[in-house]
Amino acid sequence: MYNARTFRDKLERGDLCFGTGIALADPMVTEALCGDLDFFWVDMEHTALSLQEVKQHLMAIKGSGTAALVRVPWNDQALIKPVIDIGADGVIVPMVETADDVARAVAACLYPPQGIRGFGPLRPLDYGRRNLKDYYEQANADIIVVVQIEQAAAVKNIDEILAVPGLTSIAFGPNDLSTALGYRGEPSHPEVLKVMQKIIDKARAAKIPVGVSVGADPAHLSLLADMGIQWLSLGVDVTLMRRAACEVVGKVREHCKAKSK
Repeated sequence: MYNARTFRDKLERGDLCFGTGIALADPMVTEALCGDLDFFWVDMEHTALSLQEVKQHLMAIKGSGTAALVRVPWNDQALIKPVIDIGADGVIVPMVETADDVARAVAACLYPPQGIRGFGPLRPLDYGRRNLKDYYEQANADIIVVVQIEQAAAVKNIDEILAVPGLTSIAFGPNDLSTALGYRGEPSHPEVLKVMQKIIDKARAAKIPVGVSVGADPAHLSLLADMGIQWLSLGVDVTLMRRAACEVVGKVREHCKAKSK
């Protein structure tokens, strides 16, 4: 949790924040990008990243000011606890549907009496160098708890979800949300965007920042920012790499084709 407070301060100021998804195991990825991004969306739901590999990413960005938000596979205390014990700045919990789901995720992230998190950190406690009482207080104050709004039931229950104490932010999963709303494969469908806008407006009124994980199209990202989404996870490390390679190759091919005419 070395960078959690920095990211929370940005959210509270209303800063527009940028990050990317992490799917590759090599911590050189996060080390190289942390100077340019506000956060990483480290994905354990849809990638093969192990807990050990996630820890290496967290170690690579220590002291950088870039927050590490780890998406766990499911809303389960047994999956959340080890992620925050190795020093994640926050967790992203997918597929929530109700306020009770959110309350369970929050409780898993907080020490008693606010939550049910068991004690056993090593890295966050600086291997025993930190004052224990101070650590307890800071850990509960700084941990970032994000839930994903990507189910029809979550849309229906959004008012109750936003009212759960301890929730830091919500984030859209546009592909799953569009499927849940009946527009599979159309995350930019006008009806999907309309639902998202209603949720954004409610969240802003409740002072809950909104994030999203999408592709890297600047025009679409700009649209989402205009809608009021405050933190944008653009693409994934490997897709950004491929995008950059294709862009360079494409421009050189265009140059050579034009020169040959």
